[in-house]
Amino acid sequence: MCRQPMIAPSILSADFARLAEETAAVRGADWLHVDVMDAHFVPNLTLGLPVVQSLLKATDIPIDCHLMIEDPDRWAIGYAEAGAYNVTVHVEAAKDPITLAKNLKAAGAKAGLSVKPGTPLEPYLEVLKHYDTLLVMSVEPGFGGQSFMPEVLDKVRTARRLVDTGHLTLVVEIDGGINDDTIEAAAEAGVDCFVAGSAVYGAQDPAAAVSALRAKAAAVRG
Repeated sequence: MCRQPMIAPSILSADFARLAEETAAVRGADWLHVDVMDAHFVPNLTLGLPVVQSLLKATDIPIDCHLMIEDPDRWAIGYAEAGAYNVTVHVEAAKDPITLAKNLKAAGAKAGLSVKPGTPLEPYLEVLKHYDTLLVMSVEPGFGGQSFMPEVLDKVRTARRLVDTGHLTLVVEIDGGINDDTIEAAAEAGVDCFVAGSAVYGAQDPAAAVSALRAKAAAVRG
């Protein structure tokens, strides 16, 4: 498990007209989570590579790109080449996830694999050996502000057990509905990195919200 819990504010909840200022407002965050949606894989359209390239120039917080897109085998490498720290693709969309992981790493990024709430983890345990991050979705991907789905924590527990026993080497990340009320359960299940949108950007002081969430998760882990 990571030395301390990681908090990755999601700019999906930020003011898109002020993204440079919004990234500065979360100083102290471990990663900056960027949701890329194409209105095909998910029923929403957000932003793409040009905005990510601009963000990379505006912040020194590592960029955590979550690609909710069709054909990530074709498009994901561009985000790695641009300088994203971690590039996560959906197992439901990737045609050849093992080759894609290798290509992402060759392009200079960490490789992440995400699973929707209804997607079981067990069929992909061998695939996950090639990845650096597992992103467990705790809402249906596509829109921010949804309620946390506690049933996905069984997948977190499975992943945590496999990491702790040395069968996997990756960061366990969770995305969806993480706030003051839900982060403790996620931390107890074994999450390393917590994506938080409205819980951070809806706060009066986003940087303080990041610190408070991290402290709550750390307290659970002792």
